[in-house]
Amino acid sequence: MRVCNYLEIEGWLDRSGIGTSVDHQRAALSDAGVDVVTEPWVDGDPASAAAAKLSGGRFFRDVDLLHCNMIGPGTVAAVRGAKRADTPVVLHSHVTREDFRDSFRGANVVAPALGRYLKWFYSQADLVLCPSEYTREVLSSYPVDAPIRSITNGIDLDRLVGFEGYRDEYRERYGLDGLCAFAVGNVFERKGVSTFCRVAERTDYDFAWFGTYETGPSASSTVRRWTSNPPENVTFSGWVDDIRGAYGAGDVFFFPAKVENQGIVVLEAMACGKACVISDIPAFREYYEDGHDCLMCSTEEEYVEALDRLAGDPDLRERLGENAKETAREHGLDRVGEQLVEHYERLL
Repeated sequence: MRVCNYLEIEGWLDRSGIGTSVDHQRAALSDAGVDVVTEPWVDGDPASAAAAKLSGGRFFRDVDLLHCNMIGPGTVAAVRGAKRADTPVVLHSHVTREDFRDSFRGANVVAPALGRYLKWFYSQADLVLCPSEYTREVLSSYPVDAPIRSITNGIDLDRLVGFEGYRDEYRERYGLDGLCAFAVGNVFERKGVSTFCRVAERTDYDFAWFGTYETGPSASSTVRRWTSNPPENVTFSGWVDDIRGAYGAGDVFFFPAKVENQGIVVLEAMACGKACVISDIPAFREYYEDGHDCLMCSTEEEYVEALDRLAGDPDLRERLGENAKETAREHGLDRVGEQLVEHYERLL
């Protein structure tokens, strides 16, 4: 089986959850024996493909199936080419109207129009894949006129090997002391940056958010305000050289996201055996269990109480961390590969 697994504007998304998910897909497919190409165009780009077409060659690669992970014009062109060639199309929903809100400046204004576009766009697929049943229900409500199935984003356990060895280096680099509550990923209001900082103001612990944040015109006023003038006990690291350093430096993973489709960073923290304090939202309830592999909260008071409990009870931190490791193992790349191949074979 030869599959094109395409991520439009891949270079811009290499530090995002979408980019990580696509990396997981490609690694899982390769391990499952699938021949994967990453561009739909002959010779790797539209210009070269157009030149090849003019000289009597092909514009699009000859593949058995097209699997796309973004929503832009390049993806639309690839989908149309696949349909003309009677090639099955899988569209992977990493973007919804709901999780676009509270991300960038002006996102909430654009979100309604984006929802109308996504309804049309995802309906072009022979199959839509998404990270959770929560996301499937969101897409069904638009409604999307295509079969929709959920599949975990998975986790690359090998990527995290040796994280413990980075603890001293990264704690010293960012001036962290004592119990550190931390988050990982791009800094957005949707991911709970305001709650993160307000909870920090109510405690004496060190807080660190490891991940990039916008400073230019696209930055939301909320992100700009918190990152430019954070509470004294909050550190925003910006880009980190090795993500293992973030998981080594932190003690309790604190992720008060408003909307998530699954949350790869939660799985990564769990794989590292970290006690996790996360928001009580549908996608998290689907995959994680309060009191077993995490603590789920809905208010700032509950977050403060959960962090205090974990700070004062090392045994609870250890128990949650050990259970979290088991949860993360259920989302290994072998499972991702098996599920993708099953979906592909049904279409073919």
